[in-house]
Amino acid sequence: MLTVSALYIYPVKSLGGFSLPAATLTDRGFKYDRRWMLIDENDRFISQREVAVMAFLNATIGEEHLLVTDKRTGDLIMIPYEPLTSETITVSVWDDTCVAQRVSDEADTWFSQHLGMPCRLVYMPDSTQRTVDANYAHNQEITSFSDGYPLLIIGQASLDDLNSRLTSPLPMNRFRPNIVFTGGLPFQEDDMKQFNIGDIQFSGVKPCARCVITTIDQETGVKAKEPLKTLSTYRAKNQKIYFGQNLLFNGSGTISVGDIITLP
Repeated sequence: MLTVSALYIYPVKSLGGFSLPAATLTDRGFKYDRRWMLIDENDRFISQREVAVMAFLNATIGEEHLLVTDKRTGDLIMIPYEPLTSETITVSVWDDTCVAQRVSDEADTWFSQHLGMPCRLVYMPDSTQRTVDANYAHNQEITSFSDGYPLLIIGQASLDDLNSRLTSPLPMNRFRPNIVFTGGLPFQEDDMKQFNIGDIQFSGVKPCARCVITTIDQETGVKAKEPLKTLSTYRAKNQKIYFGQNLLFNGSGTISVGDIITLP
């Protein structure tokens, strides 16, 4: 039996996220997941790939504000859910461009100071419809500021298998999933092309190619060689390393820890 064991959202792209007991699906993934993003002076997204200290900033959701904390200092900024400016910017996420809304001068100043570089915080309004890769879409699905798809699933057995090969085990936060499940075999998510959680149908559409973010300790910001060094020995294909499965979905509602995953 496959059971949902953890749910995560990452409100600001490439910052730390948090786990929650239940998550609500919107038209572009879990509510609040990657609806905010930091951009550089060229209006391009910033990530831990280039700015590893982003790992020190952790975003959570409050009743009225997005809350971002610097784990090094405890400094906190509260960001209203509605942007305080009407300024729109055409931003880029990999090969995609879409319209985003700048949040506030205060947010820009805070993040620039805490990351040690000029940057701005933007929000994806409902009017922005960023579609997933047409080669994998089923019905012109949309996503937020994620790398490309609205959800990512990983089996706990897959991480356990990897950790059995490592000298020092790694936590799941290295891989930034939205849904984690227990039960089944290592890497069973690779073959989960169709499944249901409650009345919501999910489709596994593309294995997730992993990057150097997986090598950054999310507590210390230090880069190392693992887990990519070990994963490359048994999870490499076409010069990429895969861990996890990108998902599309059909339906709406709430998913909770403890829900059963039903396979066809």
